[in-house]
Parts: sequence; structure tokens; C-alpha cells
Amino acid sequence: MKMFVKEHKKAVTIWIGLMIVFLIASFLTGTADGHESLRNAMRDAVLHEDNRISLFGIMSVNPAVISAYTVTAVMLIAAALIRIFIIPKFTIVPGKAQLVLETMVDYFRGLAEKSSPHRNKVLGAYVFAAGVYICISTLFELFGFQAVCTNGTSIALPAPFSDINGAIAMGVMSYFFIMSGGIAGNGIKGVGLTLKEISLVLSLSFRLFGALLSGLLVTELVYHTIYLSIVFPVLVGIMFTLMHALIQAYVLTMLVALFYGEVSEPPVAK
Repeated sequence: MKMFVKEHKKAVTIWIGLMIVFLIASFLTGTADGHESLRNAMRDAVLHEDNRISLFGIMSVNPAVISAYTVTAVMLIAAALIRIFIIPKFTIVPGKAQLVLETMVDYFRGLAEKSSPHRNKVLGAYVFAAGVYICISTLFELFGFQAVCTNGTSIALPAPFSDINGAIAMGVMSYFFIMSGGIAGNGIKGVGLTLKEISLVLSLSFRLFGALLSGLLVTELVYHTIYLSIVFPVLVGIMFTLMHALIQAYVLTMLVALFYGEVSEPPVAK
């Protein structure tokens, strides 16, 4: 009991420390630019017409594209480092890093086995990768990495799924993965089973996009409405980001596993 109280106090102390850091950062960064109206800020958050970034001097892209490339590179490097330096050191009695990794893997493997008892090995790997990517991509905007736009202004890189194209890409990829399970389990008939759920593409895509965009727009609204707002934008931004990171990762992986198990279930012999 004493150990639990001690750990709880430690977590609260860390959380308060983070709030103080964000509060100081809010003072240092100041208020919103006076030349940009709330309407323009929200419009650009959706359409990305003004604040675009040069991609190696080849073309101008949405900031979310740079965010997606950055998150992907970080995840690939982290996966390689974990595979080389951490996994070979796994022991029977797990340490903290091993316990975290095993808990994550067990959760997604259990989700795959429960939803698709017949074909779940590839499903477990996919929902694990998709869930981790969604979670990290959503949390990415909290770091506030700066980038210079083609018009000379500086912006913080948003979450990859705040761009509708990124959300559609994840939805379409998940849909075709579900279709692959239908083909593997039922052959050409699996295509027909999957096509019956064509609305799933829109459901997965716009759920991701709407959730991430709603948090961004609410933060912009608070930031532009309350004069010299210092605490509220930080609290609102963190609250929405943390909720979306967990909820959207859980919802997408659960739906993918559920529909994959449904279309890949072999026909019952008569």
C-alpha cells in the first residue's frame, strides 16, 4: 500500500512538473498573431492552402505529410534499435522495458485471437503496427516541432491524421488488409464478403480525420477567443490529444480485427 501511494505521488509530481513546463512555454511563445483571424486559422487547419512546406525543393506539401514521414522514420529506427539492443536481452523475469513490450504485444495478440480464431498471426502484427502508429502520430503534435513554410512563416507540425489524405490512406490500407483476410479464408468469395462492407473505408477514414481535426479546431478556438490565454490552450490541447491517441488507436484496431475475423472465417461445412 505504501509503495502504491509513493508511486502515485511520484506520478502526480511528474504531471505537475509537465504542466509547469507547458505553462512557462506558453508565456515564452506569447499570444496568437494578430494578422490571422480565427476563420483563416480554422480554414487552413482543414485545407492547408497557405501554410505549406517544401519537400526537398521538389514540391509544396501539407505539413501533415512531413509529420507522417518523421513519425515513420522515428518508428522504423526505434524498431531496429529495440530489435538489436533490447530484445536479445530479454530474461525470464522481465525488466521494465521488456514488461512494457510484452504487455503491448500480448494485448494486440489477444485482440487478434479473440476476433479471428482461424487466422490471427498476420492480423496481430497489423493491428499492433496500426495501433502504435496511430497513437504515436497523434501524440506527435504535443512536441511542437517547428517547420518553416513556403510563405516564410513558422508553424508547429500537426498530427499526420489531421490531413484528410493521411486518414484516407490508413482507412483504405486497413480495408484492403481486411479483404486479404477474406481472400485467404474464402478465396474469391472473400472479395464479395468484403465489398459488402465498403462503407468501412469512409468510417475508418473520417473517424480518424474528424477526431484529430476536432481537437485541433477546439484548441484554435480557445486560443483565439480568450485574450492572453495561457493555461486553457495547453490543458485543452493535451486533454484532446491524449484521449484521441488512445481512443482512436483502440477503435481502429478493434474494428479491423472484428471485420477481418468476420470475412476470413471459413464456410461451415454442410
